[in-house]
Amino acid sequence: MTTVRTSPFQTLIPRRRALGIALLLGLTGLGAPVAARDTKPAKVRELHVVTSGGFTAAFHALAEKYERDTGVHIVAEHGPSMGDTPQAIPNRLARHEDADVVILARSGLDKLEQAGTVTFGTVTDLGLSKIAVAVKAGAPAPDIATADAVRNTLVNAKSVAWSDSASGVYIQSVMLDKLGIADQVRPKGRMIPATPVGQIVAQGQAEIGFQQLSELKPVKGIRIVGLLPDSLQKVTPFSAGVVAYSPHQAEARALIAYLSSPKAYPIIRDSGLEPASQKAKP
Repeated sequence: MTTVRTSPFQTLIPRRRALGIALLLGLTGLGAPVAARDTKPAKVRELHVVTSGGFTAAFHALAEKYERDTGVHIVAEHGPSMGDTPQAIPNRLARHEDADVVILARSGLDKLEQAGTVTFGTVTDLGLSKIAVAVKAGAPAPDIATADAVRNTLVNAKSVAWSDSASGVYIQSVMLDKLGIADQVRPKGRMIPATPVGQIVAQGQAEIGFQQLSELKPVKGIRIVGLLPDSLQKVTPFSAGVVAYSPHQAEARALIAYLSSPKAYPIIRDSGLEPASQKAKP
């Protein structure tokens, strides 16, 4: 019987070959996850917006459409454009509440931009708002056709209410003086903080109320008499800006571009505002 001897060298060759194949497969396997790894930042799926009452109705309708079109969820908070209440937008931003976009009266937004709270160059007008007059549902409609008619209506009214935002500040500090009845009306007038004036009128706490038309339209239990005459009217732009501390600057700009685009005009008109086409300040 013949015995075939295998040399150590012959045994080593297949072992080396197997080791090489295993090493090659290992390196290939290590490369696969690296090639498949996604290094792009995650897409923003949520934006926080704080809006004042004048643009609230329009914004809610537009936000629903924007969510459907983009998949970006909008979280909305509300507050007056100015005032001392905790809900006032400047006070919310001073506390650094979650906010990527703010929408409020242009005068208030300009101040926030000057203070560095809103990113410079992002301020964009969205809608133009006019002041309207309301009484409780079922009550006779007072005459507001002319400045003289408004003067007589206010003098004869038992109680009057206006907001603590842009329209109310104008009525209390400018319009009453212009009509020459400040001393007669201010003592029976109330500036309403953080609550729609229409609600105060609907509850019978004021005989007549003044506020932006877009803020009165959603309120039940009132009768909107009409807009102030042109000689007394104050048009307030409601505008949007990107919050300076927002981590989503580009996405916030995209939302503002949508809100100011022609696609938004029909909804803005339905809310009681006129669309504004002014672009962001240079």
